[in-house]
Amino acid sequence: MPEEPKANDPRVYFAAERTLLAWVRTGITVIALGFVVARFGLFLQLVSPAAAPHASVGKGAVVGTVLVGMGALFTAVAGAQFLTFLKTLAPEERPRTRMAPTVSLLLAFAISGVGALLSVFLWL
Repeated sequence: MPEEPKANDPRVYFAAERTLLAWVRTGITVIALGFVVARFGLFLQLVSPAAAPHASVGKGAVVGTVLVGMGALFTAVAGAQFLTFLKTLAPEERPRTRMAPTVSLLLAFAISGVGALLSVFLWL
């Protein structure tokens, strides 16, 4: 039976960081999907104005905006959860890496902020 990793095992930290980055990747994907959904109705209206009624354009924009907001929220929650995990580690339990964990956190919160701004832009 494999041995359970201890708290000061660097694999625990790296697993948490991989999880954060996986959620950031998922958030980016949901944000991109939301943007495409929001703008697809506009594309249909430009290509064939008679085929795309105005009501469907509005529904697509709402669904797309909600998806963009959800992607931003996923990314922010993942960053907050990773920050909470970091606070549980003592300084000697953190592995020595070239880049501090703040780089991963900045990435997560920057993507979340861009997603939130895009959501506001799509809403207006």
